[in-house]
Amino acid sequence: MIDVIVIGGGPAGLAGAIACAESGLKVTVIDEFIKPGGRLLGQLHQEPSGEWWNGIKESERLHQEAQKLSVDMHCGVSVYNLEKKGQLWNVYTSLGNLEAPFVLLATGAAEYPIPLSGWTLPGVMSIGAAQVMTNVHRVRVGKKGIIIGANILAFAILNELQLAGVAIDRIILPEKSPLSQKAGEPEEVMKSLLNAAHLAPSSLLRIGSKFMKNDWIRKIGLNFYPKNGMKVNGTPLQIRKAAIEIIGKDKVEGVRVADIDAKGNIVVGSETIYEADFVCIAGGLYPLAELAAIVGCPFQYIPELGGHVPHHSETMETPLEGLFVAGNITGIESGKIAMAQGTTAGLSITKHAGKKLDVINEQIQQAIQKIRVIREQAAIQFNPEINSGRSKMNELWKALYINKSSQNTPKKIV
Repeated sequence: MIDVIVIGGGPAGLAGAIACAESGLKVTVIDEFIKPGGRLLGQLHQEPSGEWWNGIKESERLHQEAQKLSVDMHCGVSVYNLEKKGQLWNVYTSLGNLEAPFVLLATGAAEYPIPLSGWTLPGVMSIGAAQVMTNVHRVRVGKKGIIIGANILAFAILNELQLAGVAIDRIILPEKSPLSQKAGEPEEVMKSLLNAAHLAPSSLLRIGSKFMKNDWIRKIGLNFYPKNGMKVNGTPLQIRKAAIEIIGKDKVEGVRVADIDAKGNIVVGSETIYEADFVCIAGGLYPLAELAAIVGCPFQYIPELGGHVPHHSETMETPLEGLFVAGNITGIESGKIAMAQGTTAGLSITKHAGKKLDVINEQIQQAIQKIRVIREQAAIQFNPEINSGRSKMNELWKALYINKSSQNTPKKIV
């Protein structure tokens, strides 16, 4: 019999599986991709310490460790339903029906699409797709590209594409609309980017960003922001230009662009066309949590965490008995955070399974503390107010599932 089913073979899922297997639990991991690793497979960047973070090597390390612990791994398998029957969770997959008393959802995140005219042309892709094609499949996505959308994810993948010799001509904003929302507003974009200004390649940009955090100085700076942009690793960042349309007959041939004012409004008569043979749309990430929704897990909309997230505790429990979460399904953060959360979830499952009761509480607290330390040391945050978002969820959990309970344990929803 399976003790734990882990849905998602990325950093959170693999780390959770390892923590469970180390306690003697029988674990099965399911992932829809052809090999384990999840988002790790596309990651390659240099840390502030100078060391390189190679996601492929990290995923291989986790996979080998899981294999040594006899974790049953199934890749290329999709999960299409999840439900509780009695004391067991039923997981419906393309491989067949699986049952276990515990399930760990580590489904990760998905990219926000930003629709615009011409986005169905061959050669248009999400920024994450460009990362996977380049770093995982070793496919050159094009000769000359434009990124539409300026955010932390776009900058991280920009660097990876440049390392692979892929030329990015410029980064511009999407046209301001109800669909693009804040991604099309220069002031909101600048505000979010200032939180990563310490990574800027220019000392002038790093120093200037400190002053730009003042609201009125930032507004003045936007009004005088050069139309040709400021370079990020040699690529112009043009937050005063917006993509109106991706053009081409049978494939991408360029992007129609217009100047915009500080509020994102189009400057009439300013349109021009920039040539390109591929376009990356960078809309940001949101938690991929459909399976939690299917089983009726309560959700809370917390923008600081990236959107709607399932209710969960610091020990990665949900209000549903036997259901745990870890990684980007709980809020958008780095792969290192996902691994630390996966370990915490695995230890929590171990406790609920009645294993290692003499030391498990101390191990769980150490794992929670490790998450906090990694978060404090993170060079960048995908959502700058992540600590506020985590505090909101922790307070919500206490109010709904601890303070209303007669005992000092969460009240479970069955």
